[in-house]
Amino acid sequence: MSAPASVTPAIELRGLVKDFSVGLRGVKLRAVDDLSLRVAPGEVFGLLGPNGSGKSTTIKILLGLLEPTAGECRVFGVPSARVEARLDVGYLPESPYFYRHLTGRELVKFYAKICGLGGAALPGRVAEVIAWVGLTEAADRRVGTYSKGMLQRIGLAQALVHDPRLVILDEPTAGVDPVGSAAISELVLKLKAQGKTVLITSHLLAQIEDICDRVAILDRGRLMLEGAVRDLVGRANQQALVVEKLSAEELGQLRAWLAARGRKLESVEQPRARLDQIFLDQVGRNGPKDGEGRP
Repeated sequence: MSAPASVTPAIELRGLVKDFSVGLRGVKLRAVDDLSLRVAPGEVFGLLGPNGSGKSTTIKILLGLLEPTAGECRVFGVPSARVEARLDVGYLPESPYFYRHLTGRELVKFYAKICGLGGAALPGRVAEVIAWVGLTEAADRRVGTYSKGMLQRIGLAQALVHDPRLVILDEPTAGVDPVGSAAISELVLKLKAQGKTVLITSHLLAQIEDICDRVAILDRGRLMLEGAVRDLVGRANQQALVVEKLSAEELGQLRAWLAARGRKLESVEQPRARLDQIFLDQVGRNGPKDGEGRP
């Protein structure tokens, strides 16, 4: 649900445009084309689109790493180009690079200090976010020994250590196995329960469907579709009923019953379990704890 007019949006884009010069002749490439979006505080918002659709450019503008060619970009009402806009933002890039020889604990402490945290409360806060992402037992291992899923989780810990109101996750499950992907989804839902706003990009549409309140689909820098997930995936004029398998005779009787009431049985389908759920049922519950196991 969009934020009421009286509530300051967590993210607000108005007519955002970003052009890049290509080649020596200065040909302009438009990466973001008149994009307007509002993300309400406390919602999980999915930014979707194929490669080259403008997702990463939009995120870089939000983070103040790029200046827009035209339009406005605000974070909690503050222009994204100002340093104050970044104080309430935690960011996990798609392919984070971390110092391999630091332990997980040292890494999170390093980023906490960059964010201005210090004093006697610092060790406790570092331990708290590491526990929250499920890496307590691996906290004193070198980051170079971590699996991809563990790297994403320690990356999430560093993004959360300063308790930001907005968390931006760029492809957090890229290269992560289904167990790790499910763990990250659970963490995102916990963030939502804490009142955090989460902006997430992902090519895993089933994951987006499960965790996002609203989504926007971009293509070639333009907004193609935006709305609540439940509205986009639902069919208002149809219902699905799950019953035990019917015999041919019973199915014929059902068709006749519906026809007598001016209705039509559109299709008969055998329900299918989701592959990701089958996989998790088999291996996810007995997997290694705290990310331990083969790095």
